[in-house]
Amino acid sequence: MTYQTDITQTASLIQSYNGTWDGIDAESVARMRVQNRFQTGLDIARYTAAIMRRDMAAYDADSAKYTQSLGCWHGFIGQQKMISIKKHFGSTERRYLYLSGWMVAALRSEFGPLPDQSMHEKTSVPALIEELYTFLRQADARELGMMFRDLDAARAAGNAIEEQRLLNAIDGYQTHVVPIIADIDAGFGNAEATYLLAKKMIEAGACALQIENQVSDEKQCGHQDGKVTVPHEDFLAKVRACRYAFLELGVEDGIIVTRTDSLGAGLTKQIAVSKEAGDLGDQYNSYLDCEEVTDLSTINGDVVINRGGTLMKPKRLPSNLFQFRAGTGEDRCVMDCIASLQNGADLLWIETEKPHIDQIAGMVDRIREVIPNAKLVYNNSPSFNWTLNFRQQVYDAWVAAGADVSAYDRAKLMSVDYDGTPLGDEADERIRTFQRDAAARAGIFHHLITLPTYHTAALSTDNLAKEYFGAAGMLGYVKGVQRKEIREGIACVKHQNMSGSDMGDDHKEYFAGEAALKAGGAHNTMNQFAA
Repeated sequence: MTYQTDITQTASLIQSYNGTWDGIDAESVARMRVQNRFQTGLDIARYTAAIMRRDMAAYDADSAKYTQSLGCWHGFIGQQKMISIKKHFGSTERRYLYLSGWMVAALRSEFGPLPDQSMHEKTSVPALIEELYTFLRQADARELGMMFRDLDAARAAGNAIEEQRLLNAIDGYQTHVVPIIADIDAGFGNAEATYLLAKKMIEAGACALQIENQVSDEKQCGHQDGKVTVPHEDFLAKVRACRYAFLELGVEDGIIVTRTDSLGAGLTKQIAVSKEAGDLGDQYNSYLDCEEVTDLSTINGDVVINRGGTLMKPKRLPSNLFQFRAGTGEDRCVMDCIASLQNGADLLWIETEKPHIDQIAGMVDRIREVIPNAKLVYNNSPSFNWTLNFRQQVYDAWVAAGADVSAYDRAKLMSVDYDGTPLGDEADERIRTFQRDAAARAGIFHHLITLPTYHTAALSTDNLAKEYFGAAGMLGYVKGVQRKEIREGIACVKHQNMSGSDMGDDHKEYFAGEAALKAGGAHNTMNQFAA
């Protein structure tokens, strides 16, 4: 329905009440409806799932059409990110939000800062999804409200051309609401617990759930040691629980991202159930580090398995965990990914220890031998030392090519001494094109940075504290923050407008007409930023 059509239909509705609704203005109603396009979180989930499905198909046709996101730990951070994207690029196309369980644990738990071990309240995850979409919807309402004010001004000036331009812009308005890929960790319990949490997350607006194959009660950050995986059947039960949640709520094209931590996880809590040779359980157990049983008297209380007709004892640690053979991580990752895609997953996530395109591509090539359109979500992690990693990659490539590297010390390549050198410049160029190159070579559909706004908040606060509490005093804030906001067109420099004061004024006028006591008059100091 167009804006004008809604006004006409609403006017007819008002008239049908025989004068008792004459205090209601049809255009004001239409404006409020346009500013509140999404009535529920499920409306958002259905809308954004369709966006992701279209983007996945576009990537299959052209790997240059990969997607990106940044992790956001607060609604305001997500809102400002999307406002910035619209300002700089004119479109939110192929840009999403990521909700990081790490940041929820570190920043949003009522227990205070926690490690990424699924100890935070699981209800804080859907609460953050709802908060993010509340702020994104408010960004829509704010921007449309400014367009309505411009429309009123064009009408008052008799500028019919500008009026029509604004009407067209209102009808074609692109929302700030974009897909959120939301981290459900390892499911926060058994499959029933996963299902219940998945429902809450979807109802809050999530169209994509990312779940990992670690043990829920032993879950670790993907970049820490001590990760413990579960057999495939246990993990796939949780994948199915997520799909059931999507289908129950009518989000039939919801997206499930399955993450494997097998590359860095050398332990399992369980030996998989195997019904016949070669099944998933048997494949999982084939990677266990075992020793042949030659004397039955030595296995009191131990577990033994049959491997090709030979009794084998898996090595069990004092923690009661079983370990995999060293060097099997990549093979287990490939097996995990194929099993996930064959059992309802839509996208893959392989957690690696470094950002190395050839390593990722080597696994993806093997997966694509079985499932040709396999696609990855990849963590461009702040846990990687990107500068050192890529300088070492260039160093090693130069050595392999026979180039002279005598001017460089591989162990000290992080040093500022190598900034601006040919090696440093080539490494920076590889970092700059990493997403594009990995999308083309390694099947990465979606690039995200999990924790960027955690780091930017700390960095900007450190800079402000250093200046404001130092010799610069108030100039530290004015020069380092406010002057930049004004000159770079940062929307929240008008913080009263950003927080909704103008929208509140509009509503007061709708409700009370000329009697409205509005905040945005001549004495509002925000008017100092009009220039």
